[in-house]
Amino acid sequence: MTTTLPRIPAPAPACPPGTRQRLRAAARRHGPVLAFYGALKLIGFCSFMYLLDSAGDFRTKHPRFGGGAHAWDVLATWDGWWYQQIALHGYDPKLVHVPGATGLITLEGNSAAFFPLYPALMRLTSAVTGLGSYGAGILVSVLASFAAALGIYAVTERLGGRRAGLAAAGLWAVWPGSGVEWAVYSDSLYVALAAWTCHAVMTRRWLTAGVLTFAAGLNRPTAAALIAALGVAALYALRDRRDGVLRPLLALALAPLGLLGYLGWVGHRMGDYGGYFKLQSGAWAHSFDYGKQTFDVLTSVPVGHFTYLSPWPFADVIGVGVVLLAFALLPLLLRLRPPAVLVVHTVLTLVLVLGSQQIFANVSRYLLPCFPLFVPLAMAMRRLSLRVQCTVLGIAALASGSYAGYALFELGVP
Repeated sequence: MTTTLPRIPAPAPACPPGTRQRLRAAARRHGPVLAFYGALKLIGFCSFMYLLDSAGDFRTKHPRFGGGAHAWDVLATWDGWWYQQIALHGYDPKLVHVPGATGLITLEGNSAAFFPLYPALMRLTSAVTGLGSYGAGILVSVLASFAAALGIYAVTERLGGRRAGLAAAGLWAVWPGSGVEWAVYSDSLYVALAAWTCHAVMTRRWLTAGVLTFAAGLNRPTAAALIAALGVAALYALRDRRDGVLRPLLALALAPLGLLGYLGWVGHRMGDYGGYFKLQSGAWAHSFDYGKQTFDVLTSVPVGHFTYLSPWPFADVIGVGVVLLAFALLPLLLRLRPPAVLVVHTVLTLVLVLGSQQIFANVSRYLLPCFPLFVPLAMAMRRLSLRVQCTVLGIAALASGSYAGYALFELGVP
C-alpha cells in the first residue's frame, strides 16, 4: 500500500519578479549616489565632532545655546531646542511683550516662529520607533538629507547627465551651511521637498509638485519662493497648453495652502493675523529690510569692521564668501538656460534671504535651498575622473567640519 503525502505548496515569493527587478534597478541607479553623499557627509560630520571635542568650548556653554554634556548634544541646541519643545508639548502661539523693552527685542520668543512639519515628523517618528525627541529629530534630518541628495541628483542629471548629478549630490554634502543637515534642524527636509518639487515640475507631474509645495509651506516661510516658482511654471504650461488645464491649475491652487494655512492659524490663535511677522520682528529681529543689513555686512566685513547688527566675525566671513559665490554662480546657471522653476526658485530665495534683517552668520544655511547653483559647478566637475572628483570633494568634506559645522554652531548662532 502506497501512502501519498500531501503536496506542500512552494512558498510565495516575497515580492513579484517585476518588483524585484525594479528594486535592483533602483539600487544600481541610486545606490552610488546615496553612498557617495553618505561617505562625504560622514567625513564632514566626524570632523565636526572632532573639532567640538578637541576645542571643548561646548562644555562651558548653556545646553540651549551651543552647549551640552557631549559633543553631539550641540546638534540639538539653538533652533533644535525649540523643535524638541514643539514635538513634546505642541504650540501656544501668543505675543508677549517684554516689560520696559524699547530696543529691537520687544517680544518674548515663542514656538510659533517655527513651522510645524518637521516637529510633527519628529513626534511621529518618536511614537513609531520609541526614540526620544533628540533621536527622532536626528533620524528625520538624516533620512531627509539623503532624500535631498537624491532630489538634487535627479534635477542635475536631467540637465547635465549622471556624472554631473553625482557631483551635485557631493556638493550638497560639503556646501557651506551643510552642518545642519545632520542636526535637529528642518533644513534637510525643506531642501528635499524643494528639490523633488522642482523635479516634479520638470517632469510635468503637476499634482505631485503641488502636494510637495504644500508640504514645503508647512516647513519654512521661504517656501514662498518655491510657490512662486511652481506658479510661473504652471502659467507657462497653461500658455503652451502642454498638459491640459486641470492639473496645472490644481497644482497652482494647492501649492500655497500649507504656508497660508499655518500663518493664518498662528494669526488666529494670537488674535492678530500679522502675528507671525510681528513675532519674528519683535522676538528675533528678523524682518524684510530690502537688503540694508546685507549691504552693511558686505561693506563692513571686507575692511574688518564688525559694528553691524549681531556680528559673529568668523561665521560672517564665511557668510560673505557664500554670498559672493552665489552671485558668481547665478549668471553661470542662467547661461545654461535651465527650466523656469529652477531660476525663479533660486532668484527669489536669494531675494528673500539677502533682503532680510537677520543674524548674518545664518546666511550659509539659509541659502542651502539654492541648490540649482550647484548645477554649473557640477557640470564643470563631470569632466574630472571619479578618483579626482572624490579627492576634491573628500578634502572639502574634511574642511566642512569647520566652515560648515563648527562655524555655525559654536562661532555663530545657527
